[in-house]
Amino acid sequence: MSARIPTQYKSPFEIDARPLHEMSSPHAGLLATSRAFRSLAIPGLIDAHLQIKQRQRGFDEAQYIESVVLLQTAGGDCPEDMQLLGGDTCLERGLGFKLPKVGAVRSFLNRFHDESLELSRPQREVQKSFIMPSSAPVEGLQSVQAGVVRRIAQLYAEQQQPLRKATVDQDATIIESYKEAARAHYEGGRGYQPMVAIWAEADLVLADEFRDGNVPAHQEPLTCAKLAFAALPENIQERYFRGDSACHENSLLGWLKHPDRAQEPGGRIGFAVSAKRSAELAAALAQIPDQEWQTYDQEADGTLRQWAEVDFVPGEPGEKKDSQPLR
Repeated sequence: MSARIPTQYKSPFEIDARPLHEMSSPHAGLLATSRAFRSLAIPGLIDAHLQIKQRQRGFDEAQYIESVVLLQTAGGDCPEDMQLLGGDTCLERGLGFKLPKVGAVRSFLNRFHDESLELSRPQREVQKSFIMPSSAPVEGLQSVQAGVVRRIAQLYAEQQQPLRKATVDQDATIIESYKEAARAHYEGGRGYQPMVAIWAEADLVLADEFRDGNVPAHQEPLTCAKLAFAALPENIQERYFRGDSACHENSLLGWLKHPDRAQEPGGRIGFAVSAKRSAELAAALAQIPDQEWQTYDQEADGTLRQWAEVDFVPGEPGEKKDSQPLR
C-alpha cells in the first residue's frame, strides 16, 4: 500500500516505496525541448546552412547542436557537463541517439573557430579592443537562427495571430569567464561582452555577435543591428529599434534614419536611443523646473524614476546642413 505522510495532507500525490521497474530518467523533461527543437524543423535548417563535419560517420551537425541545446537547458555551461547526461538510457531512447562524449562535443565546437581570423587582430599597442569577424560556420548559425525566427512567425500567422510589428532591442551583456584568453571588462572582472538583439514582441533572439570583454558596447553596434533586421520575416509592417546610450553611435543612427530604410520590407525604422550624458545635455536638464518632472516608477530604496520634455537636440559630427535633427 502507498503511504501518506503528514506534510502531504494538501497534496493529491502519494509516495510509493515499491521499486519502479519500467524505464525512467531524471532528465526526461529534456525530451520536451527536443520535441520543440524538431517540430520547428531546426535539423533541416542546420543541414541546409551548416556543414562542418570532417567525417561522414558519427553524429551529424543537427545532433551535435541538439545535444548542446539540451545541455544548456539542463543548466550545463561547458562540454565537461555533458557527463551529467551521459549513460541515461531512457533519455537516449527518447532522442533516438546516444549523446556525444565530452571530447566529441569540444571538438565540434572548436570547428566554429577560424584560426586565420585571429591573424587579423591588431597588436594591443595599436588597438586594444577588437571585434573578431564571424567565421563561416558562425555565419551559418546566424542563418539557422533567422530561419527559426521566420518559422515561429509563420506559426503565429497559422494561429490567426500574425505578428506585424517588430521592435529590435539591442544590448551588450558581460559574461564572466576565468579563461586565460578572457579580457578585462569595464566592471573590473574578466570575460566576454557579446552583443545581442531581441525581437521584443515575440521574445525571440534575432542576432548576436561574439565580443571580447574589453570591447565597449558603443563600438560598431551597426553590424548586429543589420543582422537583426535581416532576420525579421517579410510580413512585418512596422519596424522599430530601441537601445541605450551605447547605441548612440553615428554609423548606427545614420543607417537607421537613412531614406533607403523606407523602401525595405517593413518600411522606415522608428528608433528610441538614449542620448549620451554630455555637458550640453546636463545643462539643458538643469533648466527644467522641478514641477515638470513626472514620476512613472519608484525603486525599492525610494529613488524616483521620472521623465520630462527636454528642449535639447544632440548634434552629430559631420552632419550635413540639410539633415533633419533627431528628436
